[in-house]
Amino acid sequence: MKRKFKLLKKRLDVFFKDPERKSFFRIFREAIGFWMAKKEFPYFYFGKFLYRKDVKNYKDYLSSKEVDNITLSKKLHRPQYATLLRNKLAFALFMEKNNLPVPPMIAYNLKNRFFYNSNFTLVNSKEELATYFNSLFEKEGVTRIFVKAITEMGGVGAYLVTKDNVDQTVEEDGEYIMNNDCIHQEVIIQHEKINELYPHSVNTIRFDTYLDNKGEVHILSGYMRFGRGGSVLDNSSGGGFWVSIDMEKGVLVEKSYQLMKYGGKRFKSHPDTGTVFLNHELPYFKEACDLVKQCVNHIPDRIIGWDIAVSQNGPVIIEGNDNNSLLGPDLVFGGFCKHPLYQEIISNI
Repeated sequence: MKRKFKLLKKRLDVFFKDPERKSFFRIFREAIGFWMAKKEFPYFYFGKFLYRKDVKNYKDYLSSKEVDNITLSKKLHRPQYATLLRNKLAFALFMEKNNLPVPPMIAYNLKNRFFYNSNFTLVNSKEELATYFNSLFEKEGVTRIFVKAITEMGGVGAYLVTKDNVDQTVEEDGEYIMNNDCIHQEVIIQHEKINELYPHSVNTIRFDTYLDNKGEVHILSGYMRFGRGGSVLDNSSGGGFWVSIDMEKGVLVEKSYQLMKYGGKRFKSHPDTGTVFLNHELPYFKEACDLVKQCVNHIPDRIIGWDIAVSQNGPVIIEGNDNNSLLGPDLVFGGFCKHPLYQEIISNI
């Protein structure tokens, strides 16, 4: 209860201090209009910043019911595809089997059973876990390993373990790793053009794809996610933010988006590096677009959110999401209900 009150206070602070806010009379009128049109309390009107002056078509944005109709649709999503997408171990093995570029998987653990090269070791203490990681560093000739919980989302259970911080990481997060199921992957060497924006996390492009009634793959939207403040994660649910992409040119547009509970700020440049977003070119962008379409041919779920990193040698698949909130596409497209494919999508619900 105390946490919920704190979050509410944060959101109210963002709303009342927002310099881009419309007049209170207009906000009240539009919120009532959103409520009547969507037949639900207009918390998405506020949570999606539809009260800002640059938003004219506020009724074109998705309500929570419309989001649920899409993300929970049994016609748009099949459980067997969801299994592949939500289980990071199954996803990594499947992609590797089909020669699709993913971060190489070094090892994995199922609670305290740690598997490496088809052999498993029981790890029962933090000391044994530190020894295990140090052994991987030596055997693999790497200095960094990225550990991810197999079924979690939003950056939960994700840790960068390095040769220098292994003791600290194990002390702080070892219990979690040993009591959960995780994959251990090589760390991607990010392209220098992306590092110019923010070098501390692997910043991913989120592509949302749709497989239409004729079997053609469409990219509904694209935006790039960034970490900040030294974080090694780019998740918006962890305090990061995202920037729209000009899909024709493969460059970033001017302003960013950030969840209200983390401040709801709009940046024209990255707050850590000062690198300006507008017209910043994304390397291998066409190749990344081609790659996600190829991915859909292997996992033909109707709507998927793909996270794609950009390495020095090309795009790399981080993960796919069948159950994404559609918040990003809704905001970057300027109202998902006006998307040319929206009517076909909802006809399949």
